[in-house]
Amino acid sequence: MTVYSEFRNIYYLRIGLIQYLVKWLCPPLSTLYINCKNIGEAFRINHGFSTIITAKKIGVNFSVNQQVTIGNGNNGKPSIGDNVSINAGAIVLGGIHIGDNSIIGAGTVITKSVDANSTVVGGPAYIVKRNGIKISKEILK
Repeated sequence: MTVYSEFRNIYYLRIGLIQYLVKWLCPPLSTLYINCKNIGEAFRINHGFSTIITAKKIGVNFSVNQQVTIGNGNNGKPSIGDNVSINAGAIVLGGIHIGDNSIIGAGTVITKSVDANSTVVGGPAYIVKRNGIKISKEILK
């Protein structure tokens, strides 16, 4: 609680209203905003500076890096599957779904749903790997 301010944000989110009794002792990271009531276990934030997470649902083993934006509230909130990693500077917008075991590359802009087991990069985003096989395919959904 005293060393990793990103952990505080997750901890306070999980303990609910009790957070208001203890938050003053170890303040949360002010540049990390999390608005999601349904987050699975093993949620990891690596350097959460300037990160906004507004999702409908986040599965287990989710990992996110700095300067990531998930959801904007105007076009719906994304749902994120299990074992998903979203890397630095990525943007995920709209009421879309990111499939299980997917990786969103650094700086990628996602506005369409991503199939499970995919690695996606670029802007506009395209799939570079699916089910462990290298491909180059535009996201059509």
